[in-house]
Formats: sequence, structure tokens, C-alpha cells
Amino acid sequence: MAITASDILLTGRVAVVTGGGAGIGRGIAQGLAAFGASVAIWERDPDTCAAAAAAIGGLGLEVDVRDAAAVDTALDRTERELGTVSILVNNAGGTFNSPLLDTSENGWDALYRSNLRHVLLCTQRVARRLVAAEQTGSVINVTSIEGSRAAPGYAAYAAAKAGVVNYTKTASFELAPYGIRVNGLAPDLTMTEGLQKLAFGELSGTVARMVPMRRAGHVDEMASAAVFLASDMASYITGQTIHVDGGTEAAGGWYFHPDNGAPTLGPA
Repeated sequence: MAITASDILLTGRVAVVTGGGAGIGRGIAQGLAAFGASVAIWERDPDTCAAAAAAIGGLGLEVDVRDAAAVDTALDRTERELGTVSILVNNAGGTFNSPLLDTSENGWDALYRSNLRHVLLCTQRVARRLVAAEQTGSVINVTSIEGSRAAPGYAAYAAAKAGVVNYTKTASFELAPYGIRVNGLAPDLTMTEGLQKLAFGELSGTVARMVPMRRAGHVDEMASAAVFLASDMASYITGQTIHVDGGTEAAGGWYFHPDNGAPTLGPA
């Protein structure tokens, strides 16, 4: 069959973006709405939730996706107001520094709940309803480059993100017979509100050395990949994690020397 420009459109579909109040999640929500989806933002912060939803004419729900009952309630309301959810973006997450020798059980559990547990809860609830309704769908899990490389000081976070990558593969297999695709997006350094608060003069030098494309990514570039995965353009893609990272993961530690531009592995 020949592809057409309309294959990228999401008109008539309902999307949920967790953690969509700011950063990558907000960018993805805007992208999905721009291509025609009706979007519900599930976000813990009531202020950013309301602002992000208003900006795209979407539904904003204050939700802690780590809580199963809260997810059930949010899904019920989303479906009452917008319809059956066929696009789910599991974007919510967070981290803090936790060296291996100092990580407490509570710290480990907190990072697991913030970055992995909710991926099961939200995917399971949305998938159950799609199966019952005999509808297809697309689940997009936002993981991180830290899920595929060492992350000193962030072992629990990295383990959770690696778990998201493997969960994506397994869930894609189990849900394939129902026409529900499951894929992942793995960013590296992406310009979000939090990153912009840093001293960008110093950061830009770091980016130039570490990222093959010599710049940080933009949330719109993550959104572009999410729109593609949600659309019919990606109808035969499932179980994949796409690194939207300017080539960092592929480089495997190589970078361009800041002085002479030569490909370099190791210290400058």
C-alpha cells in the first residue's frame, strides 16, 4: 500500500501523556495535539498541569501515576470526557543522586516507583480497555540513555530505565496479537526548563564534546519521534527503543576533540 501524508495524522485519537506538565512530556503533548489528537495530561503538579493543558486545549488531570487507584480514576475520567485512550505516553519519572554504597532500600524503592512501576500500571490499564473494546493502540515509554550505559551515582535510576527498555520488548510481544504496539524513546541531554536553569555557557562546551551532533536536543525533536511512533507511519514497528540523542549512544564514548575536531575516545 502507498503511504500518504495523512498517515502521520492522529485525528480522532485520544492520547494520555504522563508527566506532561513540563519538559519532554509537555513537548510531546503539544506535538500529539498539533497532529490532531485529543490529549489528556496526567501530572502531579497542579499548576504546570493546568497550564500545559490550557496551552493545547487538552484535559489536565492532577494524578500521581505511582498510585494504582489514582490511575484508574484518571483513566475513567479521561474516557468519559474524551473517549477511549489509544495513545499512551509513559513519560513521568525523576531521579536523584544515590551512590551505590549509600543507596537505602527506601531510596531504591522510590526510584523504582517513579520510573518503572507506573509504566506497568498505566500500560496495563489502558491495554485492558483497548482489548475489551477490540481497538488497536500505541504505547510509548520514555526511558533514557542511562538505561543502556553506566550511570555512576545513579545506579537505581539506571536500573529502572533499563527495566523500561526490557519491559517495552516484553509488553510489545504480549500485546502484539491485539494490535497494540509498544515502543520506547531514549533521550540524552535535552533542553528542558530544568536544563535551561543551568549555566548554559559551561553546559554548551560539555555538549560539544560529548554529543556527536555537538548540541543538546530539543523537546520538539522528542515530540517528532513520539508523533511518528503514535501514527500509522509506524504501524509495523513495535518493541523498539529509539535513541533520540544526537548520536551519543551509537558513539559508545567517542566524541569530537574540542580543539582539533578529531574523533577521540577517552580524556580530551
